Amino acid sequence: MKTAGGSETAKRRAGERAAEAVTDGSVVGLGTGSTTAYAIEAIGEAVADGLEVRGIPTSFQSRRLALEAGIPLTDLDAVSGVDLAIDGADQVVDGGGHDGALIKGGGAAHAREKLVDAAADRFVVVADPSKLVETLDGAVPLEVLPAAHTVVAERVRELGGEPTLRDAERKDGPVVTDNGNLVLDCAFGPIDDPATLASRLSALPGVLEHGLFVDLADATYVGTDEGADALEH
Repeated sequence: MKTAGGSETAKRRAGERAAEAVTDGSVVGLGTGSTTAYAIEAIGEAVADGLEVRGIPTSFQSRRLALEAGIPLTDLDAVSGVDLAIDGADQVVDGGGHDGALIKGGGAAHAREKLVDAAADRFVVVADPSKLVETLDGAVPLEVLPAAHTVVAERVRELGGEPTLRDAERKDGPVVTDNGNLVLDCAFGPIDDPATLASRLSALPGVLEHGLFVDLADATYVGTDEGADALEH
């Protein structure tokens, strides 16, 4: 369910802009996705130049990229706090009453991402212009316990959504998350009240986490081919 669009230059600009916000001695949450990968690369270059940081990866992918970049890693339960989290998004609301609300989970890492992003003193999103929307309308990923996916799917239909079990691309069967769970991509159409929908999804038994991130992002760095703009939320 990854969102298409956005040049690699724009993604790199956004990632590098976020990396500039990393300060010496800080603990940094390292999100998942193609735009965040550029931030991880830039942080690694700063580490090679003497910057001291510790990173908390949110997925197998971000852990592997961070190790390749030479970033020292730690765990959430081994630190007293997270200074900054950097993460991407599938959609970001720009303006209006739900400014900064996100849909995440295209990489099926949203449960760990939300845990780290919510723990951070400051959470910044990295995105290209194709991710900015007036109203969230993408499918909302739900990480669900395998035994519960049919029950959760029925409850999602009762809420007005249309759930689809996410299939793997290069193997038979469904996508399995780093936590060993399944993903339901749930289409609700335009989401006029993301906070209410988020609460209802959180209350469903069998749902580990959903991809609506409401009132969490502090800023979004939007990359362009010329630079990056900072949108404060």
